[in-house]
Amino acid sequence: MGKAATAAAGHASIPIESESHPKIRTDAGAAFVLQSKGTWWHAGFHLTTAIVGPTILTLPYALRGMGWVPGLASLTAVALVTFYAYLLMSRVLDHCEEERGRRHIRFRELAADVLGSGWMSYFVVCIQTAINTGIGIGCILLAGECLKIMYANISPEGPLKLYHFIMIVTAVLIFLSQLPSFHSLRYINLASLVLSLGYTFLVVAGCIRAGYSEDAPPKDYSLDSSTSVKVFDSFTSISILASVFGNGILPEIQATMAPPASGKMVKGLIMCYSVIFVTFYSAAISGYWAFGNKVSSNVLKSLLPDVGPALAPTWLLGLAVVFVLLQLLAIDLVYSQVAYEIMEKGSADVSQGMFSKRNLVPRIILRSLYMMFCGFMASMLPFFGDIVGVVGAIGFIPLDFILPMLLYNTAIGPPKRSPVFLFNVCIMVVFTCVGLMGAFSSTRKLLLDANKFKLFSNDIVD
Repeated sequence: MGKAATAAAGHASIPIESESHPKIRTDAGAAFVLQSKGTWWHAGFHLTTAIVGPTILTLPYALRGMGWVPGLASLTAVALVTFYAYLLMSRVLDHCEEERGRRHIRFRELAADVLGSGWMSYFVVCIQTAINTGIGIGCILLAGECLKIMYANISPEGPLKLYHFIMIVTAVLIFLSQLPSFHSLRYINLASLVLSLGYTFLVVAGCIRAGYSEDAPPKDYSLDSSTSVKVFDSFTSISILASVFGNGILPEIQATMAPPASGKMVKGLIMCYSVIFVTFYSAAISGYWAFGNKVSSNVLKSLLPDVGPALAPTWLLGLAVVFVLLQLLAIDLVYSQVAYEIMEKGSADVSQGMFSKRNLVPRIILRSLYMMFCGFMASMLPFFGDIVGVVGAIGFIPLDFILPMLLYNTAIGPPKRSPVFLFNVCIMVVFTCVGLMGAFSSTRKLLLDANKFKLFSNDIVD
C-alpha cells in the first residue's frame, strides 16, 4: 500500500539511504522552497509565527460569543487538543522516516501515503490552499487597517481609503515574497516571536487602562436572549478559536529541519506553546473584561473607537499597531510558502541554480501575481473577523483536529480498544460536528454582514 500511495502522490517522499543522508531531490519545490537546513529552534520560530499572530486580537471577540466560563473552557480545550494533534502529526512523520524509510515534507503527500489514497493529496492541497489564501487575504486586510489607523490619527480628514493602504502592504509583500526559501525566513520569524510578545503586552496594558476609564462602555457580559443566536455565536467563536490555534503546515515546517528530524519538533512545539500561554490568555481575558459584549472583532478598534476619545495612550496604541503591522508581513510570508512550493514544483528547473535567470524570472512573476490576487480580494472583502471564522471551520478543523488523529490511528496502529485509539476517534467525531456547525454559522454571519458593506469599503465590518 505504501509504494502504491507514494506513486499516486507523485514521488511523495524522500527515500532515505541512511539515517542522516536522504537521496538528492529532483523536485524544485522541495529543493528550493522547502530546504532542510534548520534546527529545532528555527522550527519553533516558524511555528510561533504560524500560530501566534495578530489573530489573537480576535480572542476577546470569540469570548463574546460564549461568555466567561464556556469561552475560557473552549480556549483551553482547543489549546490542549491542538498541542496533542501536532504531537501526533510529528510522531507520524517520525514513524514514516524511521520505520518506512521515507521522509515526508508535504502534508498532502503524507496523507496520501499513510491513508493509501491518491485523492487525499488533492483534498489536503485544496484545504491548504483555502487556508493559505484566506490568511493571506486576512493579513493584508489587517495590515492595511493598521496603516489606516495610524493615518487617521495623523490626518483625520485625509483622502486615503482602506484600499489604498492595502495596496501599499501588497507592494511591500511582493518585494519580501522574493525571499527564496522557508528556511530563509528564520530570523524574520524570530523577530515575529518578539513582536507578538511586544504588542500583546501593550494591548493588555491598554485594555486594563480602558477597563478603569470612565469613557469605556459599560461592562456587559450577557449573551443574546435568543437561543438560536447563542448557538450560532458559540459555533462561530469555536471556529475562530480553531483558526487562531490552527497551523495546517506542520509537515512543511518540520521539513525545514536538517535530517534526521525525528523528535526535534517536540522542542519547537514546547517553545511555541509557551508563547501561546503567555499571549493568548492575557489578550483574551483583558480584552473581554474591558469591553464585554461590545468588543470589536479586533480589540485594537475597541481601544480606538470611532466615536469618543482613545481609551489608551496614543504612543502605546501606535507602538502596538506598528508591531502588529510588522508581524503580519512575517505571517503572510510563512503561509505563502506552500503556494510558492506548489508553483515552483511546476515552474522551476532543479538542474539550474535557485537564482538562475531560468528560475528567478518565473518566481518573481508568479509570487507577485499571487500577492496581487490576495491584495485585491482583501480590498473587496473587509470582513476580518468573519473571514477568520470561515477559514477556521472549513480549513483548520479538518487539517488540525481530524486528520492528525486519523493519520496516527492508521500509521501507528494502536489497538482499536486502546484508550489512545478511542480518544482519537472521539476527537474526530466531536470536531467533525463542530466543523460542520461552525462552517454553517460562520457562513451565515458572513452573509448577514454582506448587507453592511460595499465593495472597497473604507471600514472592516465587525
